Amino acid sequence: MRIGIFSQWYEPEPGPAALPAVLGRALADRGHEVHVLTGFPNYPSGKLAPGYRQALRKREVLGGVSVTRVPLYLSHDSSALRRVANYSSFAVSAALLGVPPFPPIDALWVNYSPITIGVPMWLQQLIHGTPTVCEVGDLWPDTLSVAGLRGSGSLAEHANGLLSGWCKAMYATSDAVAYISPSVGEILASRGVPRDRLHYIPKPANEAVFHVGGRSLRQELAIDENALVLVYAGTMGAAQGLDSLIEACGLVDDPRLVVIMAGSGTHETELRSSAGKLPAGRIRFLGRVPQARVADLLATCDAAFISLADHPSSAMTMPSKTQSTLASGTAILAAANGDLAALVENSRVGITAAPGNSRSIAAALTTLVSMGRPSLAKMGTRARRLYETEFSVSHIASQAEELLGAIAGAPQRGVRRFTPGKVASA
Repeated sequence: MRIGIFSQWYEPEPGPAALPAVLGRALADRGHEVHVLTGFPNYPSGKLAPGYRQALRKREVLGGVSVTRVPLYLSHDSSALRRVANYSSFAVSAALLGVPPFPPIDALWVNYSPITIGVPMWLQQLIHGTPTVCEVGDLWPDTLSVAGLRGSGSLAEHANGLLSGWCKAMYATSDAVAYISPSVGEILASRGVPRDRLHYIPKPANEAVFHVGGRSLRQELAIDENALVLVYAGTMGAAQGLDSLIEACGLVDDPRLVVIMAGSGTHETELRSSAGKLPAGRIRFLGRVPQARVADLLATCDAAFISLADHPSSAMTMPSKTQSTLASGTAILAAANGDLAALVENSRVGITAAPGNSRSIAAALTTLVSMGRPSLAKMGTRARRLYETEFSVSHIASQAEELLGAIAGAPQRGVRRFTPGKVASA
């Protein structure tokens, strides 16, 4: 097949932004011709990645995938206005500069976060009538509240209504809607998406970065071999609710516990300030860790911390670091409820705590220390086994390949896809 992928995010951007590339490479490795339309890399710093200069259009080949980049306004800070400018500028550039010369494709996979990508998606359908899979990662507009980007008052409610209508239009014009967290399927069905068009396809990990066999950094970081090490690696923003972890560390009086914080984000300065009030060495901030050393970082720890802010939408969220941690064979401390907590508890790959509750997290930290390193290592082994059976790149690529082949080979009934010259039901 000739497969297209539309995503504002793509490698060399790290973390979840790299996952569209993981899918693209996997499909290319299976013999498909894969073409990607994306922006110039600037996540998570909001600054252009080294080696890139913005231009009207740039083409390159990465991992056997043909990538077309178009310019966008560079920003990824806490300003809602600048975030809107970032999202909308890519949508306009992708539609005007990326879609018209885009190579012929049989099916299109669209990463719908942010939902402004609906503009180039609809133009692609209008020009070529391309069958489309809309992949729902972060559920819009709900995710804006979690990230602290949604205001209040009548104007915010009006904007929320417009965004909800936009999302429904994207679902209605897609041949299939894929979702990555189990509970989201029911939410989408309640919002009018036909159940026969819904497909649960979770995210894999970037297996080039997250894997077993890393080299422990304990000696380099001067951490005792008997210490119980918990690591948080990822974005430090409002949606992660990391302030409760800092508070919890202040409630645990056990010198065996060491917490490592790796990454950056809009709340990093605030978190560093709070951690500075705790005993020296209890929490260590490493900043951004090069991808080549992430496996070593996870080999250093006994458990990884995954948290979500205490918000109703968090219950139906599966952070991408879940699969990354499982792939690394690491036990999980999840400060969350809903889908993430159910996965951790039912699969016995870690322990859980109440999100945003520092006392609950402190109790979980105490439990981790009392369990000891050998017991947590066994949880890590189960975690890796779970990843291989349910979340591996090979497994997810097979699901995506099957779905793309299905929509490319047979029009889906009831889809209001844009087609050249009109909007018609397939």
